Amino acid sequence: MAREDAVRCLRCLLYALNLLFWLMSACVLGVAAWIRDSLNTVLTLTAHTRLEEAAVLTYSPAVHPVIIAVCCFLIIVAMVGYCGTLKCNPLLLSWYFGSLLVIFCVELASAVWTYDEPPVQRSDMISLKSRMPNYGLQRYQWLTHTWNSFQTEFKCCGVIYFTDWLEMTEMEWPPDSCCSNQYPGCARHAHYHDLSDLHQEGCGPKIYSFIRGTKQLQVLRFLGVSIGVAQILAMALTLTLLWALYYGRKSPELDSTAAPTPPDDSTPLTVTHGPSAEASKSGCSRTNKGCTNIPAAAASKPHEHQFEMERLS
Repeated sequence: MAREDAVRCLRCLLYALNLLFWLMSACVLGVAAWIRDSLNTVLTLTAHTRLEEAAVLTYSPAVHPVIIAVCCFLIIVAMVGYCGTLKCNPLLLSWYFGSLLVIFCVELASAVWTYDEPPVQRSDMISLKSRMPNYGLQRYQWLTHTWNSFQTEFKCCGVIYFTDWLEMTEMEWPPDSCCSNQYPGCARHAHYHDLSDLHQEGCGPKIYSFIRGTKQLQVLRFLGVSIGVAQILAMALTLTLLWALYYGRKSPELDSTAAPTPPDDSTPLTVTHGPSAEASKSGCSRTNKGCTNIPAAAASKPHEHQFEMERLS
């Protein structure tokens, strides 16, 4: 009874862990897709600079195709583990344990391989100004769109200050993407009337903060550590469940071979050797409940009385 309760408890814990694997893997994929969009914008602005190398080094563990594939594979493995736990199938549970072990080793190797501080300094932000003169040119429409997207999303303007647009380009006022409330011609109106309508912070510090790590990246790291801990716990519970199932199959066989065959109460046991043979001749019947032995001397008394009567006569 205790073994059955333990197996039931192990199965419930594995159900919960597999559900966590589904939820955390889906969260990792969603956050990675969210970060990838912003990362592509940063990589476009920082192309061929040290900032690009630092951004790739920081975010490669989060958006690397191997990590994405591992999360997708973990969802499938969790389904197999759920089925194996539901049916108590040792083959599925063994495959589940092996898959979790492989995934954990890949995640650990990836974390160790990519763990490094990005070699970036604030002075490297100045290199972004070299990308500004191409803004608005027909050949660099993709760069124009990238600047507008980044300034709108991160609420910044220029590299250090919005005046960078006036210094590095032939523009008389910043792009409209620098406005806090965007509409056609908002930057021109703000430049001549109210500069507070423009974003006052430059995009250089924003990119520096992004490379050093965002909240989304911290969430991904937390999810990665949580998945690793859950995998270790799931592997331990799977081994315990396999041992319980193996012991449960072997236990009935051991009980059947070790249990003695009970004697049949209806079969009398008779003894034909030794002193008990005389008791058997004198009408002693022994069963498993007990046997009443009639002494030999008491059994021979009728014969002695008969012999005495013959002698007197």
